[in-house]
Amino acid sequence: MAIAWVKRNIAAFGGNPDNITIFGESAGGASVSLQTLSPYNVGLVKRAISQSGVGLCPWAIQPDPLVWAKQVASKLGCPVDDTAALANCLRATDPVDVTLAYKLDIGNLQYPVVHYLGFSPVIDGDFIPDDPLNLFSNAADVDYLAGVNNMDAHMFAGVDLAVINEPLKQISAEEVQKLVQDLTLPKGTLGSDLAFDLYTSNWGSNPSQELMKKTVIDAETDYIFLVPTQEAIARHSMNARTGKTYSYLFSHPSRMPIYPSWVGADHADDLQYVFGNPFKNVAAYRPQDRDVSAAMIAYWTNFAATGDPNQGPSKVPTSWLPYDTRSGQYLEIDKDITYKSIKQGLRSPFVRFWSYTYRNLPNL
Repeated sequence: MAIAWVKRNIAAFGGNPDNITIFGESAGGASVSLQTLSPYNVGLVKRAISQSGVGLCPWAIQPDPLVWAKQVASKLGCPVDDTAALANCLRATDPVDVTLAYKLDIGNLQYPVVHYLGFSPVIDGDFIPDDPLNLFSNAADVDYLAGVNNMDAHMFAGVDLAVINEPLKQISAEEVQKLVQDLTLPKGTLGSDLAFDLYTSNWGSNPSQELMKKTVIDAETDYIFLVPTQEAIARHSMNARTGKTYSYLFSHPSRMPIYPSWVGADHADDLQYVFGNPFKNVAAYRPQDRDVSAAMIAYWTNFAATGDPNQGPSKVPTSWLPYDTRSGQYLEIDKDITYKSIKQGLRSPFVRFWSYTYRNLPNL
């Protein structure tokens, strides 16, 4: 409704109703993705940017909302055996009480934290009429730019296995294997064995602690963010009519001093650069950080203006080639963006595993 309001009224404010861009990060990125897939927005949205979140992420759609509704209802004293009474009770309850009724105790989780992100959109037969996998034709005329950070799930992995951020403590192969098992719960032993073999294929006989800890982050980043984003980009490209597709990987390292020096770009690290923080607080950033910020602002605003991150009012460091499914082009965004930053096939063995091999295993 807000987008439709902008479409009807933005001309009165000097805007172009035929050039609406929406963008967001994390849950916002998934929301942007779902907005482009909803039939209600066909013809309203011209361009969209999803940063670290798309409608295909495992946390973006809640397949069993009743389980979560009952948890909240029980905390509020609402009936849980009659769904109509449950819903009516929740509607009549103070929204603040509803919001506070569910608390996640992150220090006492049985499974990875991603499995507890329960309050997400649902396939309601209306705004989201079907599995998002089947809705990409609705975005056929939307220009789409999407990507992730190279260690996007570091924040989540640090909750699941705090040892990855503790240089003086060692991680064991059994801990890594247990994490992989917990990520692949629906597919049972076969799924976890195949995943563990893939993620440890570069370990050799005596893997370093850094490599083992990075493996945890890679597995969670792929599962939570990277693979769903790559699949969304591919499906957008395959269904496109006039819409163009662009893919990126943000890899400018985090500067958080509490993390090991090998940690790359964590979840939400990209936001400070998109919004120009290195230019607002000069003393807190390096010249290379301003280079990254200037490049991202130029690409993002050019894309919003023209649908092409290379064309527009801002000069960019190198030409960003559009994505196609044959070559899988993407731009790696870091402090040194050159023609060599255009790469292909982002983590393609892992994308193929999760998108095809894993998905086609029987559910237990």
